[in-house]
Amino acid sequence: MTENIEILEMSARDSIQNLNVIVPTDAKLSLIDRAIDAGIRRMEVASFVNPRRVPQMADAEEVTARLRPHEEASYIGLVLNERGYERARLSGVNEVNYVIVASEAFSQRNQGMSVAASVENFSRIADANRGHLKLGLTIGAAFGCPFEGEVAFTNVLAIIETCMEFAPDELVLADTIGVASPRDIEQRAGYVVKSFPGIDVRLHLHNTRNTGIANAWAGMDVGITKFDACFGGVGGCPFAPRATGNIATEDLVYMAERAGFRTNVDLQLAINTAHWLEQQLDQTLPGMVMKAGGFPDMTGSAN
Repeated sequence: MTENIEILEMSARDSIQNLNVIVPTDAKLSLIDRAIDAGIRRMEVASFVNPRRVPQMADAEEVTARLRPHEEASYIGLVLNERGYERARLSGVNEVNYVIVASEAFSQRNQGMSVAASVENFSRIADANRGHLKLGLTIGAAFGCPFEGEVAFTNVLAIIETCMEFAPDELVLADTIGVASPRDIEQRAGYVVKSFPGIDVRLHLHNTRNTGIANAWAGMDVGITKFDACFGGVGGCPFAPRATGNIATEDLVYMAERAGFRTNVDLQLAINTAHWLEQQLDQTLPGMVMKAGGFPDMTGSAN
């Protein structure tokens, strides 16, 4: 296999948003620069949300104002409502990613509104955005909710079918709390890929229950080539209990490249960045390849 796999780096947003200790702006910018140096070309750099609810993102405008210009890099801002969209649009990001949560209880906790209201907000944002930025749509809790349990696939499909009328540029299926199995990915993501051939489908996977990498492989198996990940496998949602750990960027790079895919990400630089991030956060990160190294080991170290 020689197909390209695109990895979108989430660590400047998703990996740190629920930490108690505020990460300095300079450290966030250094993390973004390291991602670019490793070969990452698309990344979420901030979420434009209420800083009282997510203090870690209070510097969203400062981060985006100080981003290093790069002709190939695309910077994404996550938004939950119209105010967030306007902040992101004015900040100078290249893309915005709007989130609709597929369960009512989680939608109220995450965005303070019903699913229907969130869909209505997206319709207005899509209309206002025409001709401006690339617009992505994430369906959160697409495989399960921490408050309601199982999320019916019919509910997820109903949201997608409605929102396709507003022509998003990309659709992201998010296993926000890390409950999906490879069979779930095959059935749900596979169905979406076949049913909506006109839109790029991306997977946002958490490794909360150690199924994230297997789920990424299942996604590749149904034709998905775009995946979110975080250096070191850190990450989580502040409004979802125990939603720990995105899949690790370096783990995904290793699996994909070892299987014959191209990621255009330098594995050793990704590993180095995971170690650097571990030091910045002063906590042990769950990534595996950052501990074991690549194979064959080209560094000369005894991993």
